[in-house]
Amino acid sequence: MRNLLRHVTTAVFILLVFVQIGWAAEKPAQVDFEKQIRPLLKQHCYDCHSQDAEESGLRLDYGANILKGGDRGPAVIPGKSAESPLFLSLSGQGKIPRMPHEQEPLKPAEILLIQQWIDQGGQIPEAERTLKATQKQSDHWSFQPIQRPKVPEVKQQAWVRNPIDAFILSRLEQNKLKPSAEADRSTLIRRLSLDLTGLTPSVEEVQQFLADTKPGAYERLVDRLLASPHYGERWARHWLDVARYADSNGFTIDGPRSIWKYRDWVIDAINANMPFDQFVKEQLAGDLLPNPTTEQLIATGFHRNTLINQEGGTNPEQFRVEAVVDRVNTTGAAFLGLTVGCAQCHKHKYDPITQRDFYQLYAIFNSTADINSAPPTLALPTDEQKAKQADLKQEITKIQKQLAERKKQLEPKFQTWQLDLKQALKDSEKQWTILKSETAKSENGATITVLEDDSLLVGGKIPNNDIYVVETAAVPSGITGVRLEVLTHESLPKMGPGWAGNGNFVLDEVAVEVARKTKQGWSKFAPVKLAKATADHSQVKFPAQNLVDGDLKTGWAINVKKGKMNVNRHAILHLNEALSSDGPQKLRVTLTQTRDSRYNVGRFRFATTTVSPGVLNFDTELLAQLKQPEEKWDAKLKAKIADEFHKSDAKWSKLNQRLTKQKAEQTKLNKAIVTTMVMKELPKPRETFILLRGNFLAPGAPVSPGVPDVLPPMPEGVKTPTRLDFANWLTSPEQPLTARVTVNRYWQRFFGKGLVETENDFGTQGTEPTHPELLDWLAAEFIHNGWDMKQLHRLIVTSAAYRQSSDFDPANQSQDPRNLLLSRQNRFRLEAESIRDVFLASSGLLTRKIGGPSVYPPQPEGIYVLTQNKKAWPEEKGEDRYRRGMYTYFWRSSPYPMLPTFDAPNSNTTCTRRVRSNTPLQALTLANDHSLFELIQGFAVRILTDGPDYDEGRMRQAFQICLSRSPSDHELDVLTRYLNEQRAHFKESPKEAAQVASDKIPKEIDVAEAASWTAVARVLMNLDEFITRE
Repeated sequence: MRNLLRHVTTAVFILLVFVQIGWAAEKPAQVDFEKQIRPLLKQHCYDCHSQDAEESGLRLDYGANILKGGDRGPAVIPGKSAESPLFLSLSGQGKIPRMPHEQEPLKPAEILLIQQWIDQGGQIPEAERTLKATQKQSDHWSFQPIQRPKVPEVKQQAWVRNPIDAFILSRLEQNKLKPSAEADRSTLIRRLSLDLTGLTPSVEEVQQFLADTKPGAYERLVDRLLASPHYGERWARHWLDVARYADSNGFTIDGPRSIWKYRDWVIDAINANMPFDQFVKEQLAGDLLPNPTTEQLIATGFHRNTLINQEGGTNPEQFRVEAVVDRVNTTGAAFLGLTVGCAQCHKHKYDPITQRDFYQLYAIFNSTADINSAPPTLALPTDEQKAKQADLKQEITKIQKQLAERKKQLEPKFQTWQLDLKQALKDSEKQWTILKSETAKSENGATITVLEDDSLLVGGKIPNNDIYVVETAAVPSGITGVRLEVLTHESLPKMGPGWAGNGNFVLDEVAVEVARKTKQGWSKFAPVKLAKATADHSQVKFPAQNLVDGDLKTGWAINVKKGKMNVNRHAILHLNEALSSDGPQKLRVTLTQTRDSRYNVGRFRFATTTVSPGVLNFDTELLAQLKQPEEKWDAKLKAKIADEFHKSDAKWSKLNQRLTKQKAEQTKLNKAIVTTMVMKELPKPRETFILLRGNFLAPGAPVSPGVPDVLPPMPEGVKTPTRLDFANWLTSPEQPLTARVTVNRYWQRFFGKGLVETENDFGTQGTEPTHPELLDWLAAEFIHNGWDMKQLHRLIVTSAAYRQSSDFDPANQSQDPRNLLLSRQNRFRLEAESIRDVFLASSGLLTRKIGGPSVYPPQPEGIYVLTQNKKAWPEEKGEDRYRRGMYTYFWRSSPYPMLPTFDAPNSNTTCTRRVRSNTPLQALTLANDHSLFELIQGFAVRILTDGPDYDEGRMRQAFQICLSRSPSDHELDVLTRYLNEQRAHFKESPKEAAQVASDKIPKEIDVAEAASWTAVARVLMNLDEFITRE
């Protein structure tokens, strides 16, 4: 046997040696990367995956880049071809389509060669083993550093008021064009007022400016308007478009949110002339500043204006990712003027922005605490609320301490209490005494019959609601509780126990009174104080406690979600103290039912008990558990028993009631405190990946926070940039886009178009600047002056270019049909909110209060018919009815109808430039919208009460109020004739006059006269000139 084993072992060894020799003979030769692999990659892959074309972020023309891979991660896993995307894609395996894309595949032998190279370790040349840090270069104008150009020399030097004019005039002279004359003073003050404050000037302000003939009158006007608190409102409204501000969460549910404090912060920051770089820093990263102030935290609401999806069944992570994507896109548009969102799913088709660049920006915003939610929020109590909070906190702490002390005092009595309780429980069920009724009446005409079991059956003609009053026979002394049984009966709907169609009822209130017999006879009934009410079952939102809360708007009902409702039920009324008497006593019980539809009790019965209050006050469910053997009591049940023991002590219970009341006050106070949504960074950053095709479920290669490679890098010491580092980088002098984009956007507000017309796209597909040197001069000046917004605005509006007339000159039409060279000013229609504002200002009804919660001006009915949830719109009655348009509550799913009619954005995404449409609906809105017509009526009342007492004087003042100018003779003649026609009409039609005239006219003004001037006011407020900035 041993010899046989030895021979077998020898044979196996020889076989293994031959196998190994065979394997060695078949082992392929070492693959040479330079001679065998690079030529294949160059022939088949370099067109899409080299330095000049990095599809999917992958380069295959340099060794270290091959190993690093692209957006999907490493292309080669050395030694593991079956896990290497390069081999899998070439062989048509895995999730990636076969490569090369839409070309002939590699030959099997070529694919095998690459597989062998990978399995042999994927060796690359020594010189290519280190990744090269390369900075992308672009010759596109917007990516070049800002250079402060020299102010050009011009021929017509007398026209130049500041360097802006030299740049404008230089281009005009090159094209043999001349600037327009300066607009008249009436036009200038209206233009300035609308541009800087969004409101028309008052008649007095116009007259004062026209009368000021001293040098510098225009500059003094500019300074006064820049100092106006309404300046902050006007320019905040522009910024809120960029910030996509709204008062609701969006999507179909579109619930309300509290973030109006951010809107107020923007107004205050602009009025305070906060430097723009600080303005950016506080909004992007105010929470990351050292010891941030409350205001700096509020500022971070800029990026909390993202949507929140409250639909059931959604994935919160999906919408968290969408919010971060929106923050990247908004940041790109607002500060960089780039369409970075085009690189979310693939590299940008036109601009040098890769998908990796996009997700490096994404990583900067990816570690905030919000997850498709309103929190984190910041509470903003008033000083009064802070004081109240402190008082409540102190009082609660005091009561909690007293409760703890009382618990210690009660500990020795606990065992005795348990023994007494067990003894009382043994026969507690036998201690209910059914009450006999002496009288039972229905106040609303039903009949009440006493049945053999002493229950009371309600019948006859059942009213919609009713009150039952029952007087009982004598009851024993020492009563601690009254039981109300509601019982089924075949005469009731569905067997009852109520008279509603389904057998239910709603009993709103129960009152118990007692009368005692004395030598003089029965005393008057006196109220019995009831401590609480419990029941064996209560319908959701209709607990038995409602029976004794003193509120007829609440009640007890017994419907069920599962099981059968039509069964006997009972409620127990717990007396504040036992009813004791030396002689006979009786009760009067009143059942109040105020609901309609016959939600009345159908059959009921009363019983009383003298059981110890300690037993009676026990929870019904807990009583059943107490009947189990003590060894079966778990920790939770023991804790409940201890709690009931404490409740049985009057002193502890009183303290606990005080604590409950104080906590309820605290909760109520906290709910009343204004909150605002803010940004908050997580303690540990989230890991960020490139999301393949933008799919949050398909993470690719990991990325770190960073900025697009084509732009200047972060400072050398910043390795993992935070939002604060990013904000500092955005406004650094080396970063060429933010200053250019910002000054261009300001220019757009003053001239209708930016120097770069595609102001949200400074990329290669955007338009080039009409005045590139002026754009760079303004950007350099902006930075040089400390990012001073008001100073830049002052510079622009004091230029001769801004002060030109907007009158069209046919001579310039052929050379400059779109007025891009600015040989005149541009006229354009006001924005939606400003249209409402000029109506308010002209009517004399405008409330000039700054800031505060959003308001609800009148709007047509039926706005929310097609929304998933009906929105609250409590129409304002006081001064808030006449707030500026920017304070109107903005529901994303159903905005205030006038706003989208005049092209207000939907606030779902950032809007850096509003479109201006021209539709029939706009004309109909101006003429017929009832909220605007109310302001037209107000304007008519203003004309009649504040102006002269003759027609021409009133007409002239109306023109001054609306248009800041006097009427021409022709205009005066036409409107006067129209006024007289309306007078004749309304005198013959008093009912129609009453419908047209305001219901707030003074008594001394004739209704027909008020209606006639309302018609005139309507004409003036529907003029194109009225809603146009000249």
